[in-house]
Amino acid sequence: MKTYEFGNVDADIVLIQPVGGHDLEGIENEFAAIAGSCDVNFRLITVRIDDWNNDLSPWEAPAVFGKESFGSGASKTLGELLELCGDKGRTYYIGGYSLAGLFALWAAYQTDVFKGVAAASPSMWFPGFADYMDKNEIRTDTVYLSLGDREEKTRNPVMATVGDRIRKAHVLLKERGVNCILEWNGGNHFRDADLRTAKAFAWVLNQKTDHADRF
Repeated sequence: MKTYEFGNVDADIVLIQPVGGHDLEGIENEFAAIAGSCDVNFRLITVRIDDWNNDLSPWEAPAVFGKESFGSGASKTLGELLELCGDKGRTYYIGGYSLAGLFALWAAYQTDVFKGVAAASPSMWFPGFADYMDKNEIRTDTVYLSLGDREEKTRNPVMATVGDRIRKAHVLLKERGVNCILEWNGGNHFRDADLRTAKAFAWVLNQKTDHADRF
């Protein structure tokens, strides 16, 4: 598991983000955007995911584009990420983009370690995930969701469900008392992934710091 770290190594707030090789060139820009959007001392740990469709998938599913199906490696990946969260004196958040965003959301159903989830353009079309959310209780109280306004406008019948499913997820989480927002960004899935992820983390951090300031 290869990690790339940014920010203050002694910070009490730690952001955990699974990334693919395609994300790495935008991580410094993402970090700067987060730092510029909130007055919080934080550390960002990005974790390189080599087998994207296997290591971030909560269960097996058939291919929805191309020929590569989805594995069930999310539990193993989460176990490895939790090893980075062993200091009980720190506060941990998890987030990601695309399938990593879905993984971050799923992770918050498995553990209460993460105080917030930053799910930017998550793959809510993933087979069975909407039902999973309906039947289980999330273990965090703050969730950011976003989607590009053209992401559901696709000829792929599975991926075209992403809009309806993220709307329903937003309503579901709100009904269960989670502080949750659904934000729409301009463009398709491949636009401004670094900035969209930065917006996600910044929103979650600002919710937490604003809340703390009230007490």
